[in-house]
Amino acid sequence: MVMRVLGRWVVLLCLLGAAATTAPAHQPPNILFCIADDWGWPHAGAYGDPVVKTPAFDRIAREGVLFEHAYVSSPSCTPSRNAILTGQYHWRLGPGANLWSTLDRNTAVYPLLLEEAGYHIGHWRKSWGPGRLEPGGWKEAHPAGKRYGRGFAQFLEARTEGQPFCFWLGASDPHRPYKLGSGRKSGMAIDKVPVPGFWPNVETIRSDIADYYFEVQRFDGDVAAALALLEERGELDNTIVIMTGDHGMPFPRCKSNIYDMGVRVPLAIRWANKVKGKRKITDFVSLVDLAPTFLDLAGIAVPKRMTGRSLLPILLADKSGQVAEDRDWVIFGKERHVPCRPDHSGYPCRGIRTERWAYIENFAPDRWPVGDPPLYGDTDPARSLGKRITKSYLVEHRNSKDGRHYFDLCFAKRPADELYDMRADPDQLQNLAGDPQYAEVRAKLAAQLTGALRDTADPRATGGAVEFDQYPYFGGSAWKKKRKK
Repeated sequence: MVMRVLGRWVVLLCLLGAAATTAPAHQPPNILFCIADDWGWPHAGAYGDPVVKTPAFDRIAREGVLFEHAYVSSPSCTPSRNAILTGQYHWRLGPGANLWSTLDRNTAVYPLLLEEAGYHIGHWRKSWGPGRLEPGGWKEAHPAGKRYGRGFAQFLEARTEGQPFCFWLGASDPHRPYKLGSGRKSGMAIDKVPVPGFWPNVETIRSDIADYYFEVQRFDGDVAAALALLEERGELDNTIVIMTGDHGMPFPRCKSNIYDMGVRVPLAIRWANKVKGKRKITDFVSLVDLAPTFLDLAGIAVPKRMTGRSLLPILLADKSGQVAEDRDWVIFGKERHVPCRPDHSGYPCRGIRTERWAYIENFAPDRWPVGDPPLYGDTDPARSLGKRITKSYLVEHRNSKDGRHYFDLCFAKRPADELYDMRADPDQLQNLAGDPQYAEVRAKLAAQLTGALRDTADPRATGGAVEFDQYPYFGGSAWKKKRKK
């Protein structure tokens, strides 16, 4: 198997006219996948954020490719990571579509396929999850490979000489909770922190964002250290480096929401002389495309069940902007995030994004979108109601003159469908779905979304979706006690 893969790689290199590197010319590329926890777009220097400093990400973007329109399958940790590992939209993964779930052992995951082909695989800190693998049939194996407690250096030390590697460099940053005032203390200019239009521009919120930035920068430092280690070992040129996040920032109307601030993520990819640098790509891509890309790089056949498409043609192109004409839209969705209502149901929704439009279908508009009052079920409800952070500010000011507007944008019930003009309204504040002037646009996007969901066997379009609300939640004793009643 390994020799067949290596042979295919030799042919590919010859066809591409690849330049020699410090590594042997016949060697498949190493893969360093760096993923933050709750890091959303556009919070990186390469995207023009005026405050957060991300030199490692900016370097990868400068020396490689910066994607302007990268999206996750779901704005929730477990289903997003399930989708990345399997190369499939989360709604195809049964219980794996929910937070704190599991993953079927019989579903192919790219790290184990690479291991079968001779790769050394492993991960550091957060990779798959949160959830429990045992109910899915996993016992000794882990979908991302062996965990290395001392990190990337320990992983490299355990490798056989000359063996290609695939490493998942994870982090808990910038997931909540934050150390209050950490951003300000680090020297950030709080007054310059940009605030999206669905929150009031007040110091409490700017400071909360700065604390989030502080942890984004800490993750960026982890990646910088990994790049330096590869350079010291002379292996950076034969390593494709990917840096991204699993979904949007852990703030109201972001994480656990399928607006852009929930499902759009930073993405930069570097591969020495193989990928022409200083390019900004506007193609719409999904992180489900990463698994087939990694397999493609190694010369391994992509399983037919993978719904993602390899990004290799984009990476190997020499142009910026739109590279593939058919990558002008992307889809995403959400099922249950946390059990935040009495019947433990989620908030099922799906969306489609094009260059100009964002269309969202909410399948249960009678439900509160991020959980029932009084906590409104957003991520980590007990911590999120602490003082001097964004969610608590919105809840505490919900009855003020201006506060109700922001509160409703973040927590109120939503209509069955939503339509936004992303050119005129990038913060998605004005729903145009009920405007007769846009009826044709709405109908076209709704049909396109439904067709895509049917093509990918989404139970929301083909039947059986009720099971999403019934799958076990393995996230704590409170859920187990309620299930026994």
